[in-house]
Amino acid sequence: MATISITGYTDKVSYAPGDTVNVQVSVDNALEAQVEVVRLIHGDEHPEGPGFIEEVIPSTLSGSHAVTKQFVDDGNAVVVEDPRNLLGLTDSFTIYSFIFPTMPDNGRQVLLGRYSLPENAGYALGIDAHSRLAFWVANGKDSDEIASEIPLVHHTWYFVAASFDAKSGKTVLHQQAVVNPYNGRLGRVAPFDHTSTVEQKLRVTPTVASSPFYWGAATNSAAVRGTFRDFKYNGKIDRSGIVGRALSLDEMKALADNAGVIADPLVFWDTTDGYGPDGIDDVVRDQGPNGLHGKGLQRPVRAMTGYNWSGKHDDWRVAPGEYGGIAFHDDAVMDCEWDATVSWTIPAGTRSGAYAIRVTIGEVEDHITFFIRPTKATAPILYLMPTNSYLAYANEMIVHHVPVGQAILAHAAVLSEKEADYYQDPKYGRSTYDHWADGAGVCYTSWKRPILNIRPKWRSSAIGTTWQFPRDLSVIAWLENKNYSYDVATDHDLAANPDLLKDYKVVLTGSHPEYWSEQGLNDLEDYVAGGGRLMYLGGNGFYWVVSYRAGEPEFMEVRKGEAGMRAWQAEPGEYHHQTSAEKGGIWRNRARPPQKLTGVGFTTQGFDECHPYKRMPDSYHKSVSWIFNGVEGEVFGDFGLALGGAAGLETERYDLELGTPPHTKLLASSTSWSDNYAGVVEDILFNHPGTLGTQSDTVRADMTYFTAANDGAVFSTGSIAWMSALPSFGFENNVSQVMKNVLDAFQKPGSLPGGAWNQEEKSWT
Repeated sequence: MATISITGYTDKVSYAPGDTVNVQVSVDNALEAQVEVVRLIHGDEHPEGPGFIEEVIPSTLSGSHAVTKQFVDDGNAVVVEDPRNLLGLTDSFTIYSFIFPTMPDNGRQVLLGRYSLPENAGYALGIDAHSRLAFWVANGKDSDEIASEIPLVHHTWYFVAASFDAKSGKTVLHQQAVVNPYNGRLGRVAPFDHTSTVEQKLRVTPTVASSPFYWGAATNSAAVRGTFRDFKYNGKIDRSGIVGRALSLDEMKALADNAGVIADPLVFWDTTDGYGPDGIDDVVRDQGPNGLHGKGLQRPVRAMTGYNWSGKHDDWRVAPGEYGGIAFHDDAVMDCEWDATVSWTIPAGTRSGAYAIRVTIGEVEDHITFFIRPTKATAPILYLMPTNSYLAYANEMIVHHVPVGQAILAHAAVLSEKEADYYQDPKYGRSTYDHWADGAGVCYTSWKRPILNIRPKWRSSAIGTTWQFPRDLSVIAWLENKNYSYDVATDHDLAANPDLLKDYKVVLTGSHPEYWSEQGLNDLEDYVAGGGRLMYLGGNGFYWVVSYRAGEPEFMEVRKGEAGMRAWQAEPGEYHHQTSAEKGGIWRNRARPPQKLTGVGFTTQGFDECHPYKRMPDSYHKSVSWIFNGVEGEVFGDFGLALGGAAGLETERYDLELGTPPHTKLLASSTSWSDNYAGVVEDILFNHPGTLGTQSDTVRADMTYFTAANDGAVFSTGSIAWMSALPSFGFENNVSQVMKNVLDAFQKPGSLPGGAWNQEEKSWT
């Protein structure tokens, strides 16, 4: 019997009552499915907790719906709109480009061309099955091609060109390496000659293909899925063009020397054009007379070094002429572009929270997650779901794509069937912890695709515990169990509404709010400085820089820089974001370490054990002792659904030198970690002994508290594992008690218990 599978996504991350949720679903081997709307309450199925909890919401969606299989047209490309059919070339022409192939041995690939495989028509400049530059033409019945004598070397810049004389069939194919000591595999010391010029008479003159002109792809089709892109390219393409005549070899060489500029182009795409002070769009602009502009598909990566990068600048705004490179990857997926299967308009009065569209066929089901925010504040407490971090980890396969992945875990990964299948066929795109097929780090991620690990029951087999979203549901379950009135919103809601926080007395974070935009950080700092109260309930937060292009909140950019615990690092010169022009990397390297906001910052990670906390002397001070009312003894949190402890996985430390406010109280700490917990790399200037868990006093988890102006305050747990301890013993435990003490105090108007720090008098008042 054929295996049934279900997956899907919503068109947005977050909605408000009155909005319509469009749900894109794809199903293998079935035509109908049962659909329900559910509110998600608890996601960790650990046997020592309450298990999976959801609430079915009566809705117009409830019932059976028609479903079908939907396909993904993956891979980056640029499509050129050509309403006058100027690129349907059948006469003499020359086509040329600067290229930087990263997988020339990956089969036939199109660089530039208008070529249809089903029609066997058109022309293309590309790479053949033997890693050689090639030019081919087809007339609907027959095809012919010319190929270079010398294979292309990966990660090397070339100027390539093909001239075709329609009358004689004479074709000249030319390639020459661009030897740049700053950019590419080849340098001056060993200047191997990769120049090749081949002349051949082709038997075929191209006929016009009905398909578009593409950079990085040809058109193909299949009976079931219809039209799709094929012959996809991996690598960069810089300035490119077409001339409406057959150039001589000398003229082609002159093009290489003149950055591709010629007096009489049919089209000249200047990939350095369109760079504004705040970012770069996806339009590849034609500087020729015909305005044949290209549009990027699946977001080709820009702000990339070009063939002429000098190595003097790492900011594309300073030298945009050196940043003509556009990177293409044959497995990139930003938008599946599926048709909506069902739609649901959220009724007025629907409470905010984490929701899912539950799709069921027999025993097979999927939960397609989304969030509902309130139209205005309904409670004193806001739980801010870290959707930036969810996107960063979307479909992550770090155990496969990072060589030291299993060493970090301290055990061999035992993958679930779903994880193993996805590694074999990552058809819905990768996370920013992975690499594209050619080895480049994935710097873009998107909500507009199925995301396996933003599911309520997801348990990472590699880590051996829940991660992110299903763990974050434990706070919702705890709030429900303790009968608190609260709202739920997301990082994306904060980005859309900088005033979101001001109507709340308390803001709670998720377990791993790692990825933050500049605006988000500013808003949170303003909130605390204005009297807001922040409960930071996680670890490794406020760490990486992210950005969005205006009007596209479902697409996020991350560029990993020269510091931080990172799965990959951007290439030299490519640290600045395309979408915002700001420098990527960790916020600490932009002089905003997390300690300035929360009192603690990332210090270690490990996935072999979790620990309890021990109270520190500060915790007995009159200003903060109330936090431990009802907690017996010095040790607490020696339990939890995450490896048996409330402290661990990724943890943070108090550090005055990095900006912990001087009056911060160190409430508790967790120490004595195994050597699988190592200090973070940004703390290490030299490799030396003494940085591991049994050796270094920086390897710990610190719980802190400090007051801010206007009766504001920040409580931080310093641990990802914290909230996984809340559900233990039916939510009746000492971690839960600490949480309740702080939240009860924080949500009350007026002064905090124990008073506030008086900066002028240097005392608590």
